[in-house]
Amino acid sequence: MESAEKREFRFIQKGVVPSNTTTMIKKLLKIIGITLGSILTIIILFYGYTYVDINRRTEKTYEVVVKSIDVKMDSATLALGQRLVNTRACTECHGKDLGGASLNDDAVIGKLVSKNITKGKGGIPADFGVSDWVRAMKHGLDRDGKPLYLMPSHELSLLSESDMAAIIAYCSQVPPVDRDPGKFTLGPLGYILSEFGLIPLLPAEFTDHQIELKKEVKREVSAAYGKYLSTTCINCHGATLKGGESPVPGGKYVANITATGNPGKWSHQEFITALHTGVTPEGKTLNPGEMPWTITKSYTEDELTALHMYLQTLK
Repeated sequence: MESAEKREFRFIQKGVVPSNTTTMIKKLLKIIGITLGSILTIIILFYGYTYVDINRRTEKTYEVVVKSIDVKMDSATLALGQRLVNTRACTECHGKDLGGASLNDDAVIGKLVSKNITKGKGGIPADFGVSDWVRAMKHGLDRDGKPLYLMPSHELSLLSESDMAAIIAYCSQVPPVDRDPGKFTLGPLGYILSEFGLIPLLPAEFTDHQIELKKEVKREVSAAYGKYLSTTCINCHGATLKGGESPVPGGKYVANITATGNPGKWSHQEFITALHTGVTPEGKTLNPGEMPWTITKSYTEDELTALHMYLQTLK
């Protein structure tokens, strides 16, 4: 009597698929179809949730008390403000003329733009006052109390009152730029990355709105002053400054700049040279798109020494 295996082999040789094999293939295809359908449904549901959640958060209204600060327009304050606008990376996002810029423009992540913060066409209103600047910088909010996109208020809220006033003074009198950077829009991947916190979309959400601005910070070569300066590094290197995943989608891994990282092995002078020239003691040329040494070159040697002193206290 012919075995089932021999009979199936004979059918295959003749180009005939046995009925039980056909049944198995149909079941397998059905399972694959159900699995793929389930995965697609989960993706659609998750994206729908993400879309609704992000838009809900962007429309949230924050009730904050906006502190009144004294802004002087003397030459010394304006000179300090101009320098801080560079060292605090305002020009890195808003453009050298502060007229706004495109940070990313594609259909997948989205059209990420920074605002024109001059009083030209497409910029801030003519009556944009000190309280509006403080609300934006310290709280990351617009006039209506809605969160601003990508505005690093979690860093700027750590500025001293005098430094914030200097930045406001300088920005308030820059020449108007007529430019409309366009509408900030997220693409599908932009929504997902924002939901997972891989794009710091709404810094107002993780800003301490109750924090009080220090009146003044003593400018000296000390770890204490270095700690104050290090707040500029937080956005990329993280709250602990130990680096990690890049805040820029697709960006390279961000370095650990504490005592346990490579810069911890450098001398103060090597640290200064690297941040002034973009060349490390090992001879590596830093990519300004990844490590903005074109900004840090504006820091004085005393400031960079103080910063390095502080970084070396972090284990």
